[in-house]
Order: sequence, then structure tokens, then C-alpha cells
Amino acid sequence: MTTRRGGTADGRNRAGTRPSCASGGEIVRDGLGVSRGIAIGTLYLHDSGTIAVPERRITANRLDAECLRFTEAAANAGHQVEQLQDKAGRLGGAAGEELGYLLDAYRQMLHGSRLLRGVESRIRSERINAEAAVQQEINEIVRGFEAMEDPYLAARVADIKDIGRRLLRALTNTVYRPFTALPRNAVIVAEEMTPADTALLDPALVAGLAAAVGGSESHTAIMARSLGLPAVLGIADLLTGAKGGETVIVDGANGLVVINPLPETLAHYRRERAAFLKARRVLARLKDVPAVTRDGGRIGLQANMELPNEVASVLDSGAEGIGLLRSEFLFMNRDDVPSEDEQYRILKDVIERMGGRSVTVRTFDAGGDKLAPALGCTIGPNPSLGLRAIRLGLARQDLLEAQLAAILRASVHGPVRILIPMIATVGELRATREVMNRVVRRLRKAKVALPDPLPPLGAMIEIPGAALSADAIAWHADFFAIGTNDLVQYTLAIDRADEAVAHLYNPLHPAVLRLIQFTAQAAQRASIPVSVCGEMAGDPRYAPLLLGLGLRELSMTTSNLPVVKNRIRSMSLAAAEGLARTIMEQTDSGKIGQLLDEFESR
Repeated sequence: MTTRRGGTADGRNRAGTRPSCASGGEIVRDGLGVSRGIAIGTLYLHDSGTIAVPERRITANRLDAECLRFTEAAANAGHQVEQLQDKAGRLGGAAGEELGYLLDAYRQMLHGSRLLRGVESRIRSERINAEAAVQQEINEIVRGFEAMEDPYLAARVADIKDIGRRLLRALTNTVYRPFTALPRNAVIVAEEMTPADTALLDPALVAGLAAAVGGSESHTAIMARSLGLPAVLGIADLLTGAKGGETVIVDGANGLVVINPLPETLAHYRRERAAFLKARRVLARLKDVPAVTRDGGRIGLQANMELPNEVASVLDSGAEGIGLLRSEFLFMNRDDVPSEDEQYRILKDVIERMGGRSVTVRTFDAGGDKLAPALGCTIGPNPSLGLRAIRLGLARQDLLEAQLAAILRASVHGPVRILIPMIATVGELRATREVMNRVVRRLRKAKVALPDPLPPLGAMIEIPGAALSADAIAWHADFFAIGTNDLVQYTLAIDRADEAVAHLYNPLHPAVLRLIQFTAQAAQRASIPVSVCGEMAGDPRYAPLLLGLGLRELSMTTSNLPVVKNRIRSMSLAAAEGLARTIMEQTDSGKIGQLLDEFESR
């Protein structure tokens, strides 16, 4: 039986109120909870359909025929994806939009992509059969993605592998019919789930998901949240001892899967599930209610957004706007960089659909490790500390100018702010503003419509050096956004993706809190807005501390917004400020966590 790990670095017991599990056939697996809720249902084992790949030599006179066989298989796979897109469209809502966008990326990878060109090149240069060429090309692309220190891109590995499996099935004429005889109230247990698999699910029959592979940024996680299905991923030993037809529990809040639960465990989770559903109904009623503390403090709550098709879920959550629109999606899954016009059209659509709510667009937070195929960049020894984000933008000003022009043009369709990532110095922000002014002059000369006034230009504070010089940067910025994820990593020299040190990642380290406080105070002195858009903003436990430190704007994933709003409405701003004063006198993060928990239990 897998046991639950102890507390986290900030002193919180992640296991919550889980009952202890005795022996007797009950199996408890520990993973990453990516979609909250509790599912109790019948275990359904899903086989992703892995195919054994033989390697054969192809004679010179058969190379054209082998390439043609591959081309036809790719076309067939593309046609199957188009059919899946039709099924996804029938899902409707945010889930249908999400699947449609993801499957469109699949379709593009199956038409004239780097992957297809690479496979054909291998067939001809190495004189091997198409199946072997597909497997080798997929393996090479996967190694490149896995080397990137970015959770969003690391999560795309599953997509690449799924495209490979789809091509192999087309080449070998292998029939793939997952989820046959799916029982009602099924809990899908799998090695991994793909967007294509998800499109074949009947959500009415599924209670929850659990997979050995996947993280919080994976498509499985995104789809589980869109469909409202409890999900736990990243359970290495999930399939060991799992049998179809058994009763299984998925605890998406605490990251637990319980197979063949004992009667007392089952009774406990039935009570927990009923309480969760009741709380969710209460939170749903907060959609159109403002985030106001008991003593009248007004807090602005906005949403973080990864992809354009998330607009529906942003609006459904009651967010006042988009506090962080990550623009990296514009550059992914392609061999070239998007044109100014293409970026403009996509941003215009997002802004118009937001219906007058503010949209904060972050310029691409990408580096040579992410854009190497399109830019011909050399990947440095440490991409996280190398030529990335605004450093890359200022080094390749053609990229930055195109994106700024697209944002400026789109901003005539609604309120927009421009956020610059990874600012470290005043000089970088001034240089960025000079580029923006140059773009403005070009557009005005061409008589392109621009808003008056121009969109505010803000600095993302995620480097300790920027936080320590926030007073100086505030003179040149129109607003601040504190990115706590990278701020914690850079302050504590900890890579959250490295399992050996991930447990040391601690947002409550006194140094991190002092940097947040100093940034907030610098913004207040300069009379500019300041928000938090990292994961701390979406955790209701941290809300009293952030408000007490002077933050009045928070941006988070849509699923966390009602929970944070509920916490804000239950507290007094004066009490939160008193808590923050007490916490800032502490030197031990464990004591800080204890003070937060005591405040929450009042």
C-alpha cells in the first residue's frame, strides 16, 4: 500500500483529513491532484494501444513507394482527427472548445509539419520502413521537449507520443476502439490519457480519471477541469494491482486514489463527496457577487489564461478580466514564428469575446529552448537563466515589434494592458518602451487605428533583483504583476520540476515574503497598480497574507477563483493586515504556516 507523504515545506499537511487505511485488500496510491472533487465508481482499465515497431531495410527502388505509404497513412490519421473534432464539437461548452483547439493542433501536425518531413527524410536517408522512421522521429522530438525546463512544454510530450501512436496504427491498419462497454459511473484508470481519447469518452458515464502519466499542465488535467471530473495524475505504480470492475475512489483535492476501499474508507469519502458537492453549489452562487471583505475592502479577482478557447470558462467563473494571458501558445507546434497579422487576429478575437473586461497580454515568455526550430537559436547550458523572455525580445527586436504591434492594434477592440516578463533592470523596461514607441510611430504613419490613451506597459516582478529595485522600476512602469512561481524558484534556487529538491519550494520563506512586501510597497509609493498572478494568488490559504501585505488584485486559474472569493468574503481586511504584521516579524516558515492555519480556523 502506498503511503501518503508528510507535510510540505510550508508546514501544511497535504493529506488533509484522509482516514488511515488498514490492510485487507485496500490499495492507496499517491499522485498529483489536478482537478478537485471526489469520484466513487467502478474501475475501468484503459489501454492506450501501444504497437510494437519492427525495423526493416527498404531497397532503393522501394523508397518512393514507402514514402507514399507513409503519406497516405498520415492523411488517413488526419481524417480520423477531423472526425474526432466533430465529436468534440458536440460536447459543447468549455470542454468542447478545449478539445477542438487541441485536436486542431493534432490535425496541423499531420499536415506538412516538421514531424512528417522528418519521417520522410529518415525513410530515404536511412532506408528504413515508415513504422521505424516514425518511432525514431517521435523519440527524437520527445527528447528535445523533455529537456525544456517548462511545465507547459513538458506536458506536450504526451501529445507528440499520441500522434506517433496514431500514425503507427494507420500504417499497420490497427483497429483502436477504446472505452467499449464503459459502465455508468466509471473511473478511467490508465497509463496515460490523450485529447483524442478524451474526445471518445461519454462524460455522462465517467465519474473520474486517474493516470500514471501527466501533470497539472497536461491536456488530461485541462480536460478534467473543463469537464468537472475529479482527477489524479502522475501515479507511477497506479496499474499495479488495479483490476477492472473494482470499486475505486479518486480524491482530486489530496491527490489520492483508493482501490477496493475498506467500508470505513468508503463511508468517509461518501461524506466528503456530499460536503464537496454542497460547497460547490454554494460557490457557484458567488459568480456575480463582488470579492469584498467583511469590513468593505474591495479586491479585484481576474483569471490566468493559457489558450484562446478558455474565454468561456473565464466568463463563467465571474472573473473581472484576464489578469495574465500567456502568449506562448502563438509560437508552439510550428516551425515558423507567427506574423503580426496572425497574432492580431487571435488577440482581437479574445479581447472582443471578453466584452469590455480588461485583458493583460504578457509578451512571449519564451527562450531559445522553446523557439529554437523557428529562430535557429542555440540552447544555452541553463535555459532558465539564459536568453529568454524580454531578453530574447530585445535581442530579436523584430519578434518583439511584431508582437507589440499586434497587441496595440488589437487594443482598439477593448481594454488591454501589456505585461513584460522577466524584467531585471530599469534599462530593460526603458528599452522595451522605446521599441513600443517606435512601433506606435510606424503604425500611426500607416494610419492604423490605435487607442487613446495607449495601453499601460507593466513589469512582471519575478526576479529577486527586480523586487529589490522595485522603487526604481516603478518610475518607468505603469503597473506591476508579481509572478510568485519564478520569484520563489529564483529566490531559493529551487527547480520545482526536480523531484530531488521540489519539497524545498516554499512560498512562505521569509525572503520571498519580504520581496513581495517590498514590491507592493514600491507600487503604492509610485501610485501604480500591483497584482499577484502566480500560484499563491489562487490558494485561499494565502489570501489573508497577500491582502495584509497590501495586494488588492489577484489573478488565478478559473477553477480557484470562487474558492478564493469565498475566503475573501469571510475575512476582515483589518484582521488580515494585523496577521501580515505578525508574520513579517517571523523568521521561521513553519511558524508562518502555523499562523496562517490558525487564522483560517477562526
